[in-house]
Amino acid sequence: MADSKINIKNRRATFDYEIIESFTAGIVLTGTEIKALRQGKAGLTESYCMVENNEVWIKGMYIAEYSYGSYNNHATHRDRKLLLNRKEINKIWKAAQQPGYSIIPLRLFIDDRGYAKVVIAVARGKKQYDKRQSIKEREDKRAMDRMFKK
Repeated sequence: MADSKINIKNRRATFDYEIIESFTAGIVLTGTEIKALRQGKAGLTESYCMVENNEVWIKGMYIAEYSYGSYNNHATHRDRKLLLNRKEINKIWKAAQQPGYSIIPLRLFIDDRGYAKVVIAVARGKKQYDKRQSIKEREDKRAMDRMFKK
């Protein structure tokens, strides 16, 4: 496959959550979903993941309707199954059982073989003061970089 430029990120994730561990998973899509995804028409902002019946599902992920899809088009916010092995599912499930931890999608992309993949992470929600601290650290790093470039 040619170089795929599809790389949809969840920008709010790193601001609202502290990432503990991440996993790359395949995603089960229908025909019109993968075609719309290849056009770059998807979003991860309001989505989250859940473990149900030893399967990981992504909920609330937006994939726009395919423009040439006619009556065969998909639902834009349907639940989609993620493909992980048993060890990874158990690890995610155990981490998500702890209070304050969530499973969130970070990035959606198409790999070099043409498969749609999603990077999910076990994350802990940040408090307001944690967000201010991360902003301060980022600004300090920028200031230091500016000083050393001169």
